[in-house]
Amino acid sequence: MDLGIKGKTVLITASSKGIGRAIAEGFAAESCKVAICARNKEELLNFAKDLKKRFGIDASWNVCDLSKPREIESTIESVHKQLGTIDILVNNCGGPASGYFSAFGDKDWQEAYDQVLMSAVRCTRLVLPDMIANDWGRVINITSISVKQPVNNLILSNALRTGVTGLAKTLSTEYARYNITVNNVAPGYILTNRLYDLSVVRAKEQNISHEEILTAMAKETPINRLASPEEVASAVMFLASKKASYITGVTLMVDGGLNKGLF
Repeated sequence: MDLGIKGKTVLITASSKGIGRAIAEGFAAESCKVAICARNKEELLNFAKDLKKRFGIDASWNVCDLSKPREIESTIESVHKQLGTIDILVNNCGGPASGYFSAFGDKDWQEAYDQVLMSAVRCTRLVLPDMIANDWGRVINITSISVKQPVNNLILSNALRTGVTGLAKTLSTEYARYNITVNNVAPGYILTNRLYDLSVVRAKEQNISHEEILTAMAKETPINRLASPEEVASAVMFLASKKASYITGVTLMVDGGLNKGLF
């Protein structure tokens, strides 16, 4: 299928590994101009070299801590200089700390707020003017199954990723007249370092191995397995495509049927 996005400039945040990396690879395969950012310079350099070797593209890369406004501004300025205006923004970030409500103070909440919600606000704010001028754009937020079905021991994610969902729904209405769509992709149990870390925490709580936790997670899912990051990337690619031009304000679950709700 021709997605109709060849030559488009796409910025994927937190993209040196996991879901973000798989998304960047997907856009590179579609001959897009790809910009990646993350906190770890070495990982970014290695990934940029890999993209050059496998897809023949010179990716823009920038070290960026998404909780710091100035680093977000610097990253987007750099992408503009190297690749031009940003057509597609994928707001991705690492998950905030796991834990129950009583474990967190104001500092923890503020850090999670900046990491999860305000990173999406700040990145989106900076790319919208160009999308409006071009009369076309895509904003896609990577959230979590927790926005539909809160997850035990993930109070920060449950609260703040839901905030991103509300943001997206509002923006989808405000900017639809400019042919800008704003959507969310909500992964379930995906084989990433984040899921591994959560399985280790749960294993300690239950005094069993993390392998048993991962197996149990797979069994919770009607499709009876965990997903790969590439399967999340496929959903993102579709929502970014011209084929999805009439889809906006939605949250697309990529969870193997784990969420049992109707909406």
